[in-house]
Amino acid sequence: MKIAVITGASSGMGKEFVRKAAMEEPFDEIWAVARSEERLKALQDEVPCRIRSIPLDLSKESSLEVYKALLAQEKPEVALLVNASGFGRFGPVAEIGPEESANMVDLNCRALTVLTELTLPYMRESGKIAEFASVAAFQPVPYITTYAATKAYVLSYSRALNVELRSRHIRVMAVCPYWTNSRFFDRADPGEAKHIRKFTVMLDPAKVVAKAVHDLYHTKKDVSIYGAQVRLQVGTVKLLPHKLVMEVFLRQQGLK
Repeated sequence: MKIAVITGASSGMGKEFVRKAAMEEPFDEIWAVARSEERLKALQDEVPCRIRSIPLDLSKESSLEVYKALLAQEKPEVALLVNASGFGRFGPVAEIGPEESANMVDLNCRALTVLTELTLPYMRESGKIAEFASVAAFQPVPYITTYAATKAYVLSYSRALNVELRSRHIRVMAVCPYWTNSRFFDRADPGEAKHIRKFTVMLDPAKVVAKAVHDLYHTKKDVSIYGAQVRLQVGTVKLLPHKLVMEVFLRQQGLK
């Protein structure tokens, strides 16, 4: 049985990946993973292959054990793995608190790593992995501190793993979106007292994912970035001292 495994599949870019991957490659099943079973089931009407809804909270060890057991039971060929689950919180670290910060690390870093490495034994040559990082991965970002740090981990992990897996002809690519119109902001900066106010661009998730799918299937890139303006920013922050980059960001957001 040839499958795709896509986390964060109930909304946003994970949901877009379900739609677009099904058009790019034939699968017997797509294992759609997210917390909301109701939204996962609604995906079946949007793709030509069978959707297996797997409602899991990947920040919990018990959910990772369920996924491990399911792989062992079904023994599928995983042709595609997309780790799109994750969340961020904006604001001072002291306000966010250690529990929420740890939860970000658990989901954005630990769960992504465990899920990837549990899946690898079930992947054959030409298998593909897309790990969702962020443009925030390229620089430290005050008031998005922990989230940006988790995405720096994802970027580094993805690029190094891509080199390790060359001998198995398995590709790993980091997807690095910028501000994207999705439900991410419902949790990232709730309420009226917004910490992050200025968004230089707000991208369409469908376009971000279309570019990521193209890059994954038709190029040898290990990082996918959508938009000329975004690529320019990434190139610029690589050249400038990070101290200066952080100062510019604080002034843009009215935080200094």
